[in-house]
Amino acid sequence: MTTVAYQGEHGSNSSTVARRLYPGGRELACTNFEQALDAVALGTADVAVIPVDNSAAGRVADVHHLLPGSGLFIVAEYFLPIRFDLMAVPGTTFDQVECVRSHVHALGQCRKLLREGGWRTHVSDDTAGAAREVAELGDPRHAALAPPAAAPLHGLEVLRAQVEDDPDNTTRFVVLSRDAVVAPLGPDGAEPTMTSLFFHVRNIPSALYKALGGFAGCGVNLTKIESYQLGPGVNPSRFYVEIEGHPDEVNVALALQELRFFSSEVRVLGVYPAHPHRLRERTG
Repeated sequence: MTTVAYQGEHGSNSSTVARRLYPGGRELACTNFEQALDAVALGTADVAVIPVDNSAAGRVADVHHLLPGSGLFIVAEYFLPIRFDLMAVPGTTFDQVECVRSHVHALGQCRKLLREGGWRTHVSDDTAGAAREVAELGDPRHAALAPPAAAPLHGLEVLRAQVEDDPDNTTRFVVLSRDAVVAPLGPDGAEPTMTSLFFHVRNIPSALYKALGGFAGCGVNLTKIESYQLGPGVNPSRFYVEIEGHPDEVNVALALQELRFFSSEVRVLGVYPAHPHRLRERTG
C-alpha cells in the first residue's frame, strides 16, 4: 500500500489528487508543505502530492523554495480542475449566511459570489479545514468554500455548487519521491516528456542569456522559469525551469550541454510523463 503525504485535510484538493493517483493508498494529511516533504524524506510516506501552480493564483511560492533542499525527485504531474462549493450545516438558507470561511486563495477565486452575498470572510489554513470548522461550529451564520468532497465528509449541505469565478480554474500538482524514476524515452519522442531542473548561472555578464540560448537554438520549449536570490543581492541567482522533452533526445542533450557550460551547477529534479492536460491545452 502506497502512503501519500500532502498538505491539508481529508477532502481537500490534494486529497482528491492522492486518491486519483493512488486508489486504495494510505493518506497522510500534513499541516504544511515542509512536513509533507519531510515525511517522504524520512520514509514515513512513499510519495508526496504537492500543488506547484494555479491558473488563477499563479505559483505556490513556498513549494518552489522548499524543493531545492528537499532531496526529492519529481516522478509525475497531475492537472486538477478546481471546483468550490458553498456549504453549510443542514437546513441553512442562503440568506442566513453572514461569514464565509476558506483558504485565502479560494476566497480570491470566488470573488463574484462573495460580492453577491456581501459576507464577512475568515481565512482558514485549508479549504477542507474550513468545512470542518463550519461543521464544528454548527452555526447557520457560517459557511465554507470547499471542494465538493468536503461536504459529505463533514455532513454539510451544499447551498450552491461550482461557485469558482473561472470555470477553467486548474491546479498543477507534482508527485515527489525519494528515488529518481526517469520516464523512458519513447520511439521518436512519441510519449511526451517533461524535464524539471535547477541551475546556478556563473557570475558573469549575460550568463542567463547565454545559458538559455541553447534551448532556443535547439528548438526546446521552455514552459516555466522561476528565479531565486540566494543571500545578498550581489550573489548569482538560482533558477528553476521546466522544459518539454527528454534529456536523451539529441536537441535536449545539446541544450543542456550549453546550459552546463554557462552554469556553476545544474541539477535535474525530474524526468516524467507529460500529463494529457498539456496536449488538450495545446490543441485548444
